[in-house]
Amino acid sequence: MTSKPSHIRFLLPAAAALIGLAPTVHADTKDVFDFNKPNWLSDLSVGAKESYDDNVLLVSGLGLPVQSSWVDDFTAKVGFNFVPFIPKEDGITTLSLVYAVDKASYQKASSENNTKNNWNLLFKGGADTFTWNLDEAFLWVDGNKQAPTYAENQLGSSAKGSNQNDKYRNNYAHSVARERRDQVQERYTASVTDTVGNYFIRPISQITFYNLDTAVYNTSNAPYKGYQDYIDRWDLNYGGDVGYLITPKLSIYLGYRDGYQHQDGYSKAINSDTHQASNKYQRLLFGLDGTITPWLTLKALVGPDFKDYNPDTAITHDRTTRYYGEGSAVVTLPASQSVTLSYKQWFWVSSTGLVPYEDTTVSLTYHIAVTPELGFDAGAKYLDANYTLGNDYAGSAPDLRDDGDYNANAAVTYTFEKHIVIALAYNYDAGRNLLRDLPAKYFGAYRDFTHNVTSLSVTLKL
Repeated sequence: MTSKPSHIRFLLPAAAALIGLAPTVHADTKDVFDFNKPNWLSDLSVGAKESYDDNVLLVSGLGLPVQSSWVDDFTAKVGFNFVPFIPKEDGITTLSLVYAVDKASYQKASSENNTKNNWNLLFKGGADTFTWNLDEAFLWVDGNKQAPTYAENQLGSSAKGSNQNDKYRNNYAHSVARERRDQVQERYTASVTDTVGNYFIRPISQITFYNLDTAVYNTSNAPYKGYQDYIDRWDLNYGGDVGYLITPKLSIYLGYRDGYQHQDGYSKAINSDTHQASNKYQRLLFGLDGTITPWLTLKALVGPDFKDYNPDTAITHDRTTRYYGEGSAVVTLPASQSVTLSYKQWFWVSSTGLVPYEDTTVSLTYHIAVTPELGFDAGAKYLDANYTLGNDYAGSAPDLRDDGDYNANAAVTYTFEKHIVIALAYNYDAGRNLLRDLPAKYFGAYRDFTHNVTSLSVTLKL
């Protein structure tokens, strides 16, 4: 008989005890956590979570067996607000640094153990007609330096039980495992806005950066058949917007971005396919940003990307024009309810190397505060990774791929004494091969999977 998950022994009794205490809590009851948090300490919390993941590597099960595991998580968060130490005449309205750590231990899949270290810096302010904004997010994942191996075994192709067709798996299978590997990620947006009357000009710069620190191997030979190689990639752009304030809270603008996307390539010793899709781009944008009505906030950016791919890209035309769009709509409803719709569609470079792809994400979330203590959230998400822009049909044919992922989630949270938060959450996603006429030799059924994660967490917030 297997031993019980370590955190279950704590979480379930703790949750039951706290629920039992709830009816005895009165408005005039003294705060059991009598802690006056100083104004320079914006966040302070610790927590534990127990999850059950029924398909750790998100595979179809036709080849590599589906593996499940209990997952123990320890979390902590601390945030600092530096504004109280800064003279008001300096014009700084926000200067904060938040650090959060999440240590995950997989009881039956120790190769997936990881510790995520997140830092977020916010810097905002203004003087005269100028305002500035910096949002810097940095992630270091202390994880396994070996990527997963998606092969049932390492035997030759003619041997019995030599199924290695999981190399054709869904894009959203290996991307989940990738986020648990050793790596560094960085994202920032920096801008300065000068407003004169109802008009404004805004220089801006953004980066999305991935440095994957996992080993790469020649996957044609044992013992690395089915091993997943990852490469580094990033997107950097800068430019500016010129806009008009329709109201103090609503603006329209035209924007321009000069950008570069980088994708590392493989050496011939690792992969005989040495394509890589680094490219320069010019992006023209039309934007709308702000409050439309008291109950609707909208942000939208759309326009063409003029792409100039390098000569080693597996694409018929190195110069091509593609669509770019992103945005969100937040609807505030009566009775403490809100609905948020988010969307992004752009051309990016893959973490597995070789080719570019069209990356689309659409999500819908709903929140209701049933009472000040009880909250409910539900959501749905659709993701699409379409690689058919290119013409790389060698080996596993990376351009014969269009993968989708359908996601649904729900969570219930309850807050006790303003400090203890219990959350029960469920997440379901189904990966699907969207190229239904894919030739049989590419084993399209291996790109279909289902994945369920259920979790119970307890967080103490001070």
